[in-house]
Amino acid sequence: MNNPNTENKKTSFIKSLTGQILIAMVLGAALGIILHKSISPESAENFSQKIKMLAAIFIRLVQMIISPLVFTTLVVGIAKLGDIKAVGRIGGRALAWFFTASFISLLIGLFYVNILQPGVGLNLPHIDLGTAAEVTGKTQTLTFENFVEHIVPKSVIEAMATNEILQIVIFSIFFGLAAAALGDTVKPVITALDKTSHIVLKMVNYVMNFAPIGVFGAIAGVFAVRDFQELIITYFKFFGSFLIGIGTLWIFLIAIGYVFLKSRMNLLLKRIITPLIVAFGTTSSEAVFPKLTEELEEFGVKDKIVSFMLPLGYSFNLDGSMMYMTFASMFIAQAYGIHLDLGTQMVMLLVLMLTSKGIAGVPRASLVVVAATCGMFDIPIEGIALILPIDHFCDMFRTATNVLGNALATSVVGKWEGDFEPQLEDLK
Repeated sequence: MNNPNTENKKTSFIKSLTGQILIAMVLGAALGIILHKSISPESAENFSQKIKMLAAIFIRLVQMIISPLVFTTLVVGIAKLGDIKAVGRIGGRALAWFFTASFISLLIGLFYVNILQPGVGLNLPHIDLGTAAEVTGKTQTLTFENFVEHIVPKSVIEAMATNEILQIVIFSIFFGLAAAALGDTVKPVITALDKTSHIVLKMVNYVMNFAPIGVFGAIAGVFAVRDFQELIITYFKFFGSFLIGIGTLWIFLIAIGYVFLKSRMNLLLKRIITPLIVAFGTTSSEAVFPKLTEELEEFGVKDKIVSFMLPLGYSFNLDGSMMYMTFASMFIAQAYGIHLDLGTQMVMLLVLMLTSKGIAGVPRASLVVVAATCGMFDIPIEGIALILPIDHFCDMFRTATNVLGNALATSVVGKWEGDFEPQLEDLK
Protein backbone atom coordinates (compact mmCIF):
# COMPACT_ATOMS: atom_id res chain seq x y z
CA MET A 1 0.00 0.00 0.00
CA ASN A 2 1.38 3.39 -1.00
CA ASN A 3 2.12 5.92 1.68
CA PRO A 4 0.02 9.08 1.02
CA ASN A 5 2.81 11.30 2.43
CA THR A 6 5.34 9.79 0.03
CA GLU A 7 2.98 10.30 -2.90
CA ASN A 8 2.38 13.91 -1.88
CA LYS A 9 6.14 14.56 -1.67
CA LYS A 10 6.65 13.09 -5.15
CA THR A 11 3.85 15.21 -6.59
CA SER A 12 5.17 18.30 -4.80
CA PHE A 13 8.68 17.70 -6.16
CA ILE A 14 7.46 17.26 -9.74
CA LYS A 15 5.42 20.47 -9.48
CA SER A 16 8.34 22.43 -7.99
CA LEU A 17 10.62 24.48 -10.21
CA THR A 18 13.62 22.37 -9.16
CA GLY A 19 11.82 19.15 -10.10
CA GLN A 20 10.71 20.54 -13.47
CA ILE A 21 14.26 21.68 -14.28
CA LEU A 22 15.73 18.26 -13.42
CA ILE A 23 13.09 16.54 -15.56
CA ALA A 24 13.84 18.98 -18.40
CA MET A 25 17.55 18.11 -18.15
CA VAL A 26 16.86 14.37 -18.41
CA LEU A 27 14.40 14.79 -21.29
CA GLY A 28 16.74 17.15 -23.13
CA ALA A 29 19.68 14.74 -22.77
CA ALA A 30 17.54 11.80 -23.90
CA LEU A 31 16.23 13.65 -26.97
CA GLY A 32 19.73 14.86 -27.90
CA ILE A 33 21.26 11.38 -27.60
CA ILE A 34 18.46 9.77 -29.65
CA LEU A 35 18.77 12.35 -32.43
CA HIS A 36 22.56 12.14 -32.43
CA LYS A 37 22.34 8.41 -33.13
CA SER A 38 19.48 8.53 -35.62
CA ILE A 39 20.05 11.55 -37.91
CA SER A 40 22.90 12.86 -40.01
CA PRO A 41 25.54 15.20 -38.48
CA GLU A 42 24.28 18.08 -40.68
CA SER A 43 20.68 17.56 -39.50
CA ALA A 44 21.86 17.28 -35.89
CA GLU A 45 23.77 20.56 -36.19
CA ASN A 46 20.71 22.24 -37.68
CA PHE A 47 18.50 20.87 -34.90
CA SER A 48 21.02 21.98 -32.26
CA GLN A 49 21.06 25.57 -33.55
CA LYS A 50 17.26 25.74 -33.51
CA ILE A 51 16.62 24.05 -30.17
CA LYS A 52 19.26 26.20 -28.47
CA MET A 53 17.06 29.18 -29.25
CA LEU A 54 14.93 28.10 -26.28
CA ALA A 55 17.93 28.56 -24.00
CA ALA A 56 18.90 31.80 -25.73
CA ILE A 57 15.40 33.24 -25.24
CA PHE A 58 15.38 32.30 -21.55
CA ILE A 59 18.81 33.84 -20.97
CA ARG A 60 17.77 37.00 -22.82
CA LEU A 61 14.66 37.24 -20.63
CA VAL A 62 16.94 37.16 -17.60
CA GLN A 63 19.44 39.58 -19.12
CA MET A 64 16.72 42.18 -19.73
CA ILE A 65 16.15 42.53 -15.97
CA ILE A 66 19.76 42.34 -14.73
CA SER A 67 20.65 46.01 -15.35
CA PRO A 68 17.59 47.53 -13.62
CA LEU A 69 17.90 44.99 -10.79
CA VAL A 70 21.60 45.71 -10.14
CA PHE A 71 21.11 49.48 -10.36
CA THR A 72 17.99 49.77 -8.18
CA THR A 73 19.02 47.29 -5.48
CA LEU A 74 22.60 48.54 -5.24
CA VAL A 75 21.64 52.24 -5.04
CA VAL A 76 18.99 51.51 -2.41
CA GLY A 77 21.42 49.29 -0.49
CA ILE A 78 24.16 51.94 -0.42
CA ALA A 79 21.67 54.65 0.53
CA LYS A 80 20.57 52.46 3.45
CA LEU A 81 24.19 51.90 4.50
CA GLY A 82 24.32 55.65 4.88
CA ASP A 83 28.00 56.56 4.63
CA ILE A 84 31.16 55.93 2.64
CA LYS A 85 32.86 54.26 5.63
CA ALA A 86 30.27 51.46 5.65
CA VAL A 87 30.64 50.98 1.89
CA GLY A 88 34.43 50.89 2.24
CA ARG A 89 34.27 48.41 5.12
CA ILE A 90 31.93 45.99 3.33
CA GLY A 91 33.82 46.43 0.06
CA GLY A 92 37.11 45.68 1.81
CA ARG A 93 35.73 42.54 3.41
CA ALA A 94 34.21 41.45 0.12
CA LEU A 95 37.44 41.90 -1.85
CA ALA A 96 39.47 40.14 0.88
CA TRP A 97 37.12 37.16 0.62
CA PHE A 98 37.10 37.20 -3.19
CA PHE A 99 40.88 37.28 -3.58
CA THR A 100 41.43 34.63 -0.90
CA ALA A 101 38.84 32.33 -2.49
CA SER A 102 40.30 32.96 -5.95
CA PHE A 103 43.84 32.18 -4.77
CA ILE A 104 42.75 28.92 -3.12
CA SER A 105 40.74 27.94 -6.24
CA LEU A 106 43.79 28.56 -8.44
CA LEU A 107 45.99 26.53 -6.09
CA ILE A 108 43.57 23.59 -6.17
CA GLY A 109 43.65 23.59 -9.97
CA LEU A 110 47.45 23.85 -9.97
CA PHE A 111 47.79 21.04 -7.42
CA TYR A 112 45.65 18.50 -9.25
CA VAL A 113 46.98 19.23 -12.73
CA ASN A 114 50.52 18.60 -11.41
CA ILE A 115 49.61 15.50 -9.41
CA LEU A 116 47.32 13.83 -11.99
CA GLN A 117 49.06 15.21 -15.13
CA PRO A 118 46.09 14.70 -17.49
CA GLY A 119 47.93 16.24 -20.47
CA VAL A 120 51.06 14.06 -20.39
CA GLY A 121 51.30 11.71 -23.38
CA LEU A 122 48.04 13.01 -24.83
CA ASN A 123 47.12 12.28 -28.45
CA LEU A 124 43.68 13.66 -29.23
CA PRO A 125 42.12 13.51 -32.73
CA HIS A 126 39.53 15.81 -34.29
CA ILE A 127 41.00 19.09 -33.05
CA ASP A 128 38.70 22.02 -33.87
CA LEU A 129 41.22 24.68 -34.91
CA GLY A 130 38.49 26.82 -36.51
CA THR A 131 36.62 27.37 -33.26
CA ALA A 132 39.90 27.82 -31.43
CA ALA A 133 40.75 30.70 -33.76
CA GLU A 134 37.50 32.43 -32.75
CA VAL A 135 38.54 32.29 -29.10
CA THR A 136 42.22 33.17 -29.53
CA GLY A 137 41.28 36.09 -31.75
CA LYS A 138 39.79 37.82 -28.70
CA THR A 139 42.95 37.63 -26.61
CA GLN A 140 44.57 40.73 -28.06
CA THR A 141 42.11 42.95 -26.19
CA LEU A 142 42.57 41.15 -22.87
CA THR A 143 45.23 43.15 -21.02
CA PHE A 144 45.40 44.50 -17.50
CA GLU A 145 45.54 48.07 -18.81
CA ASN A 146 42.39 47.57 -20.87
CA PHE A 147 40.67 45.98 -17.90
CA VAL A 148 41.42 48.99 -15.68
CA GLU A 149 40.09 51.35 -18.36
CA HIS A 150 37.06 49.13 -18.86
CA ILE A 151 36.03 49.37 -15.19
CA VAL A 152 34.79 52.96 -15.55
CA PRO A 153 31.84 53.39 -17.93
CA LYS A 154 31.87 56.04 -20.63
CA SER A 155 28.08 56.02 -20.43
CA VAL A 156 25.82 54.33 -17.92
CA ILE A 157 23.25 53.90 -20.70
CA GLU A 158 25.80 51.99 -22.77
CA ALA A 159 26.80 49.91 -19.72
CA MET A 160 23.16 48.99 -19.06
CA ALA A 161 22.48 48.25 -22.71
CA THR A 162 25.37 45.76 -22.82
CA ASN A 163 24.86 44.41 -19.27
CA GLU A 164 28.36 45.39 -18.16
CA ILE A 165 27.80 44.53 -14.51
CA LEU A 166 31.08 45.95 -13.20
CA GLN A 167 30.48 49.30 -14.92
CA ILE A 168 26.92 49.43 -13.58
CA VAL A 169 28.30 48.72 -10.10
CA ILE A 170 30.73 51.66 -10.35
CA PHE A 171 27.99 54.08 -11.45
CA SER A 172 25.56 52.75 -8.82
CA ILE A 173 28.12 53.17 -6.03
CA PHE A 174 28.67 56.84 -6.94
CA PHE A 175 24.92 57.40 -7.34
CA GLY A 176 24.15 55.69 -4.03
CA LEU A 177 26.86 57.59 -2.12
CA ALA A 178 25.63 60.90 -3.55
CA ALA A 179 22.06 60.02 -2.55
CA ALA A 180 23.17 59.09 0.97
CA ALA A 181 25.06 62.40 1.27
CA LEU A 182 21.96 64.42 0.31
CA GLY A 183 19.90 62.76 3.04
CA ASP A 184 16.14 63.20 3.38
CA THR A 185 15.79 65.48 0.34
CA VAL A 186 16.21 62.51 -2.02
CA LYS A 187 14.09 60.08 0.02
CA PRO A 188 11.32 60.02 -2.64
CA VAL A 189 13.89 58.95 -5.27
CA ILE A 190 15.24 56.14 -3.07
CA THR A 191 11.70 55.03 -2.24
CA ALA A 192 10.81 54.96 -5.94
CA LEU A 193 13.93 52.90 -6.73
CA ASP A 194 13.09 50.55 -3.84
CA LYS A 195 9.59 49.99 -5.24
CA THR A 196 11.07 49.51 -8.72
CA SER A 197 13.42 46.81 -7.39
CA HIS A 198 10.42 44.96 -5.94
CA ILE A 199 8.66 45.13 -9.32
CA VAL A 200 11.77 43.72 -11.02
CA LEU A 201 11.99 40.92 -8.43
CA LYS A 202 8.34 40.09 -9.17
CA MET A 203 9.32 39.83 -12.83
CA VAL A 204 11.91 37.26 -11.76
CA ASN A 205 9.13 34.89 -10.71
CA TYR A 206 7.54 35.18 -14.15
CA VAL A 207 10.82 34.72 -16.02
CA MET A 208 11.87 31.68 -13.95
CA ASN A 209 8.79 29.82 -15.18
CA PHE A 210 10.64 29.54 -18.50
CA ALA A 211 13.74 27.99 -16.87
CA PRO A 212 12.80 24.33 -17.57
CA ILE A 213 12.23 25.17 -21.25
CA GLY A 214 15.58 26.96 -21.47
CA VAL A 215 17.43 24.12 -19.77
CA PHE A 216 15.74 21.56 -22.03
CA GLY A 217 16.86 23.47 -25.14
CA ALA A 218 20.44 23.93 -23.89
CA ILE A 219 20.93 20.26 -22.97
CA ALA A 220 19.22 18.83 -26.06
CA GLY A 221 21.27 21.10 -28.33
CA VAL A 222 24.58 19.95 -26.85
CA PHE A 223 23.85 16.22 -26.82
CA ALA A 224 22.52 16.30 -30.39
CA VAL A 225 25.94 17.25 -31.79
CA ARG A 226 28.25 15.65 -29.21
CA ASP A 227 28.72 11.93 -28.73
CA PHE A 228 28.81 11.97 -24.96
CA GLN A 229 30.15 8.40 -24.71
CA GLU A 230 32.99 9.10 -27.12
CA LEU A 231 33.86 12.39 -25.40
CA ILE A 232 34.03 10.80 -21.96
CA ILE A 233 36.19 7.91 -23.23
CA THR A 234 38.52 10.23 -25.18
CA TYR A 235 38.79 12.85 -22.46
CA PHE A 236 38.39 10.52 -19.48
CA LYS A 237 41.65 11.58 -17.81
CA PHE A 238 41.14 15.31 -18.40
CA PHE A 239 37.47 15.37 -17.38
CA GLY A 240 37.98 12.98 -14.47
CA SER A 241 40.89 15.03 -13.12
CA PHE A 242 38.86 18.21 -13.53
CA LEU A 243 35.92 16.70 -11.60
CA ILE A 244 38.26 15.68 -8.77
CA GLY A 245 39.52 19.27 -8.61
CA ILE A 246 36.08 20.88 -8.75
CA GLY A 247 34.78 18.34 -6.21
CA THR A 248 37.60 19.29 -3.84
CA LEU A 249 36.70 22.96 -4.30
CA TRP A 250 33.04 22.22 -3.45
CA ILE A 251 34.08 20.35 -0.30
CA PHE A 252 36.30 23.28 0.70
CA LEU A 253 33.59 25.91 0.06
CA ILE A 254 30.89 23.95 1.89
CA ALA A 255 33.24 23.25 4.82
CA ILE A 256 34.05 26.98 5.08
CA GLY A 257 30.30 27.64 4.97
CA TYR A 258 29.74 25.38 7.98
CA VAL A 259 32.56 27.12 9.85
CA PHE A 260 30.93 30.55 9.47
CA LEU A 261 27.22 29.73 9.15
CA LYS A 262 27.05 26.60 11.33
CA SER A 263 23.83 24.64 10.86
CA ARG A 264 22.36 27.46 8.76
CA MET A 265 24.55 26.23 5.89
CA ASN A 266 22.05 23.39 5.39
CA LEU A 267 19.29 25.92 4.81
CA LEU A 268 21.46 27.96 2.45
CA LEU A 269 22.13 24.90 0.29
CA LYS A 270 18.39 24.15 0.16
CA ARG A 271 17.68 27.75 -0.79
CA ILE A 272 20.12 27.88 -3.69
CA ILE A 273 19.48 24.42 -5.18
CA THR A 274 17.29 25.83 -7.98
CA PRO A 275 19.81 28.55 -9.01
CA LEU A 276 22.56 25.90 -8.95
CA ILE A 277 20.63 23.57 -11.26
CA VAL A 278 19.68 26.36 -13.68
CA ALA A 279 23.31 27.56 -13.79
CA PHE A 280 24.45 23.98 -14.37
CA GLY A 281 21.98 23.39 -17.19
CA THR A 282 22.38 26.71 -19.01
CA THR A 283 26.10 27.34 -18.22
CA SER A 284 25.09 30.94 -17.46
CA SER A 285 25.64 32.67 -14.12
CA GLU A 286 23.59 35.60 -15.41
CA ALA A 287 20.59 33.32 -15.81
CA VAL A 288 20.33 32.92 -12.03
CA PHE A 289 21.39 36.38 -10.81
CA PRO A 290 17.83 37.64 -10.10
CA LYS A 291 16.68 34.35 -8.55
CA LEU A 292 19.82 34.13 -6.41
CA THR A 293 19.19 37.67 -5.17
CA GLU A 294 15.68 36.69 -4.11
CA GLU A 295 16.75 33.44 -2.42
CA LEU A 296 19.55 35.07 -0.41
CA GLU A 297 17.21 37.77 0.88
CA GLU A 298 14.67 35.12 1.90
CA PHE A 299 17.52 33.16 3.52
CA GLY A 300 18.06 36.11 5.85
CA VAL A 301 20.79 38.28 4.32
CA LYS A 302 19.76 41.95 4.37
CA ASP A 303 18.86 43.38 0.96
CA LYS A 304 21.51 46.11 1.26
CA ILE A 305 24.23 43.44 1.64
CA VAL A 306 22.90 41.22 -1.15
CA SER A 307 22.56 44.14 -3.56
CA PHE A 308 26.15 45.21 -2.84
CA MET A 309 27.85 41.81 -2.71
CA LEU A 310 26.33 39.87 -5.60
CA PRO A 311 27.19 42.31 -8.42
CA LEU A 312 30.75 42.54 -7.10
CA GLY A 313 30.93 38.77 -6.80
CA TYR A 314 29.83 38.27 -10.38
CA SER A 315 32.85 40.29 -11.49
CA PHE A 316 35.46 39.29 -8.92
CA ASN A 317 34.47 35.95 -7.40
CA LEU A 318 34.54 33.19 -10.03
CA ASP A 319 35.79 30.26 -7.96
CA GLY A 320 34.96 27.50 -10.45
CA SER A 321 36.37 29.43 -13.39
CA MET A 322 39.57 30.23 -11.49
CA MET A 323 40.21 26.57 -10.69
CA TYR A 324 39.60 25.68 -14.35
CA MET A 325 41.95 28.36 -15.71
CA THR A 326 45.10 27.06 -14.02
CA PHE A 327 44.04 23.48 -14.71
CA ALA A 328 43.42 24.10 -18.44
CA SER A 329 46.54 26.25 -18.97
CA MET A 330 48.82 23.63 -17.42
CA PHE A 331 46.97 20.84 -19.26
CA ILE A 332 47.79 22.45 -22.61
CA ALA A 333 51.44 22.90 -21.57
CA GLN A 334 51.62 19.22 -20.61
CA ALA A 335 50.01 18.16 -23.91
CA TYR A 336 52.76 20.01 -25.81
CA GLY A 337 55.50 18.62 -23.58
CA ILE A 338 56.36 22.06 -22.16
CA HIS A 339 57.79 21.93 -18.64
CA LEU A 340 57.10 24.91 -16.39
CA ASP A 341 58.98 25.06 -13.09
CA LEU A 342 57.18 25.85 -9.85
CA GLY A 343 58.29 29.50 -9.88
CA THR A 344 56.87 30.02 -13.39
CA GLN A 345 53.65 28.31 -12.35
CA MET A 346 53.26 30.66 -9.39
CA VAL A 347 53.80 33.65 -11.69
CA MET A 348 51.11 32.20 -13.97
CA LEU A 349 48.81 31.91 -10.95
CA LEU A 350 49.31 35.58 -10.06
CA VAL A 351 48.76 36.66 -13.68
CA LEU A 352 45.49 34.71 -13.74
CA MET A 353 44.49 36.27 -10.43
CA LEU A 354 44.72 39.76 -11.96
CA THR A 355 43.65 39.26 -15.59
CA SER A 356 40.58 37.19 -14.79
CA LYS A 357 38.86 39.86 -12.70
CA GLY A 358 35.88 41.52 -14.31
CA ILE A 359 35.69 39.25 -17.39
CA ALA A 360 32.38 37.60 -16.47
CA GLY A 361 30.61 39.35 -19.34
CA VAL A 362 33.12 38.20 -21.97
CA PRO A 363 31.80 35.33 -24.14
CA ARG A 364 33.75 32.12 -23.39
CA ALA A 365 35.47 34.15 -20.67
CA SER A 366 37.50 31.30 -19.15
CA LEU A 367 38.77 30.16 -22.55
CA VAL A 368 39.76 33.69 -23.52
CA VAL A 369 41.79 34.09 -20.32
CA VAL A 370 43.39 30.65 -20.78
CA ALA A 371 44.37 31.52 -24.36
CA ALA A 372 45.84 34.87 -23.27
CA THR A 373 47.78 33.20 -20.45
CA CYS A 374 49.18 30.54 -22.80
CA GLY A 375 50.41 33.30 -25.11
CA MET A 376 52.20 35.06 -22.24
CA PHE A 377 54.08 31.89 -21.22
CA ASP A 378 55.02 30.70 -24.74
CA ILE A 379 52.50 27.86 -24.72
CA PRO A 380 50.93 27.39 -28.19
CA ILE A 381 47.64 29.31 -28.12
CA GLU A 382 46.08 26.92 -30.64
CA GLY A 383 46.28 24.34 -27.86
CA ILE A 384 42.97 25.78 -26.68
CA ALA A 385 41.47 23.52 -29.36
CA LEU A 386 42.42 20.51 -27.24
CA ILE A 387 39.81 21.35 -24.60
CA LEU A 388 37.03 22.77 -26.79
CA PRO A 389 35.16 19.47 -27.33
CA ILE A 390 34.71 18.91 -23.59
CA ASP A 391 34.60 22.56 -22.51
CA HIS A 392 30.79 22.82 -22.41
CA PHE A 393 30.56 20.01 -19.88
CA CYS A 394 33.33 21.55 -17.78
CA ASP A 395 31.51 24.88 -18.01
CA MET A 396 28.39 23.34 -16.45
CA PHE A 397 30.34 22.46 -13.31
CA ARG A 398 32.41 25.64 -13.07
CA THR A 399 29.32 27.87 -13.54
CA ALA A 400 27.45 26.10 -10.73
CA THR A 401 30.58 26.45 -8.58
CA ASN A 402 30.68 30.20 -9.28
CA VAL A 403 27.08 30.49 -8.06
CA LEU A 404 27.82 28.52 -4.88
CA GLY A 405 30.87 30.70 -4.18
CA ASN A 406 28.94 33.94 -4.56
CA ALA A 407 26.02 32.74 -2.43
CA LEU A 408 28.45 31.73 0.32
CA ALA A 409 30.47 34.97 0.15
CA THR A 410 27.31 37.10 0.36
CA SER A 411 25.95 35.13 3.31
CA VAL A 412 29.22 35.20 5.27
CA VAL A 413 29.84 38.92 4.74
CA GLY A 414 26.21 39.55 5.73
CA LYS A 415 26.84 37.70 8.99
CA TRP A 416 30.11 39.58 9.59
CA GLU A 417 28.22 42.85 9.19
CA GLY A 418 25.58 41.82 11.71
CA ASP A 419 23.00 42.20 8.95
CA PHE A 420 22.07 38.56 8.86
CA GLU A 421 18.54 37.71 9.96
CA PRO A 422 18.00 33.99 10.44
CA GLN A 423 14.51 33.04 9.34
CA LEU A 424 12.33 31.15 11.77
CA GLU A 425 10.81 28.87 9.16
CA ASP A 426 12.66 25.83 7.93
CA LEU A 427 12.42 24.39 4.44
CA LYS A 428 10.77 21.04 4.25
